[in-house]
This record gives sequence, C-alpha cells and structure tokens, in this order.
Amino acid sequence: MSAARPPRIERGQTLGIVAPAGPVNAERFRRGLERLGDTFRLRIADSVTAPHPPNVPSYLAAADDARAAELNAMLADRDVRAILLARGGYGLMRILPRLNTEALRRDPKPIIGFSDATALLSWAYTAGVRGIHGPMVVQFGSLSDRDVSYLIDLITTPRAPGVRPWQLACHGKGRYRGPLVAGNVTMYSLLVGTPWQLPLRGALAIMEEIGERPYELDRYMTHLALTGELAQLAAVILGDLTRCVDNAPPLGVPDPDDAALATMLERLHAAGTPAAVGAPIGHGDRNEAVPFGADAILDLDAGTLEITEPAVD
Repeated sequence: MSAARPPRIERGQTLGIVAPAGPVNAERFRRGLERLGDTFRLRIADSVTAPHPPNVPSYLAAADDARAAELNAMLADRDVRAILLARGGYGLMRILPRLNTEALRRDPKPIIGFSDATALLSWAYTAGVRGIHGPMVVQFGSLSDRDVSYLIDLITTPRAPGVRPWQLACHGKGRYRGPLVAGNVTMYSLLVGTPWQLPLRGALAIMEEIGERPYELDRYMTHLALTGELAQLAAVILGDLTRCVDNAPPLGVPDPDDAALATMLERLHAAGTPAAVGAPIGHGDRNEAVPFGADAILDLDAGTLEITEPAVD
C-alpha cells in the first residue's frame, strides 16, 4: 500500500478545524488559535465551539452523524486546503465507515492530528493520501514556538525535514529504511483487522501513548506480536509515554519510574524488533510533527533519524 503527498496549503488560504472525536475545552482552544495567529483563514466546524448536545455521551463532541458530516464537509470544500483537528479523544473509530474517501481522493489535502487521530491518518492513507502526525489546536498552548512554527512550515513548504535533532538512545544496531508511520500504541493494536489498520510492512514506527498502565501497554504490544503485525516493522522509535503508570499495582508496591518504557522495550526485544527511544513526540510539552508515510532512514549506529521526503508537494 502507498499514498501520495497532498498539495501544500499556502499562507492565507483556508484551514479547516474539526472535532471528530472528543469535546473541546473552550479556553485551551482559544489559546491554541492564538498561536496560529493570522497565518491562515480559519473555517471552524460548528461542534467545536457549540454547547455540548443533550443525549450525547460526555466523551464525544457531538453525535456521530454530526461529527462525520462536519468532517465530510471539510473534505468536500475546495476552499479548505488542510484540515487540523481541534483535539483528539475517543470517537474517531466510530465514524470511519461514514467518511467520504472519494472526496479526499478528488481533492487531496493534508489532515493533521495525533493520539486517537491516528485512526484518521490511517483512514486517509488507505484512501491514498498522506497526512501529518502532529499537534492539535488544544495542545498548541503548551508547546514551544518551534513546534508550532515547524508544523506550519511542514504543511506550507515542500521540503524534506532531513536529519532530526533528536537525542535517540538506541537498542540494536544497523541502518533501516522505510515509510515513517506514527501513532499511539492503542490505535496500532485496535485498528488491526479493520479496513484501516496501520501500514506496518517495512515501516519505521513511531509510538507514543498517554494514560495506559504498563500491563495495558503489554497487552497492546503482545496483541501486535500475536497477530504478526509487529514482525512486519523494520524498527520502532518510542516517543513520550505520558502518565503511563499504575497507581494501584497488583503487588501494592509502586512500579519503577521507567516501568512503561521497560515494558515497551521488553516486548520489542521479545519480537526481535530494533528500537530507539527519545522521539520528541507525544502528549506533553513537546510534539514535533512528522509526515505520515514519508520515506525515512533510522541509523541505530549513529543514533539519527532522517526524513527524506516532504509532507506536501
């Protein structure tokens, strides 16, 4: 499976903002929009700022029909040249079958998000269009100016990112080349067996997560191993494992601070998958955007990742 780079969005063109999963905190959203400044015209879907509708679960921004319709409208709108998620949260998997793949194929545009938005990036890739694994509006307020401006550059400038200035700790040796696929551990596992599972064959996989206890990380990684998907990967680069702790461990003794990382590395080692640690990607105060599906080279001997393709044309 392969997918094409979408055209770049130019400064001053229209950026669509949607909430196809969880509800949006108004103050965090406002602060995030301020970080975008006047770089783009903005078209904001109604459910992003509307009061939470009655009879809709608190973990969803709106009903499935409404969220799917708003995203489909952005996909079909030729004035909208890129789509940025307001936030993640659960809910995207519920609407994947309702999304208009033909609209995206007719008018390719970069879709930007991470966390549970991994499902949307994989949906777009399956449709034939690459997206961008990167920060969403409500996270902008906690990020550095560099991370925000870098995302803007990534979607407006057709230039390969090159060697990333990351401090990687490597577990293994050798040089590995493949498409760069990024997402959270939960989605890597839960999308297996669906029409939109992540494209793992020969890939360099960046994995991050938030709020999953070590045994839950073990469960997802073991599932990937048992299904054979983990063996498809060329190598893995671990990002942040934010708040991945067990506050009530079975033995009653607190886990070590690195329990989540140790769990991930043990599962990768058991599968024979080379790994590096230290991608500045995740739910904390750093989240560098990366082009989903771009050709990349991981050199475990040098401790470097080079992205050799741009995100956009």
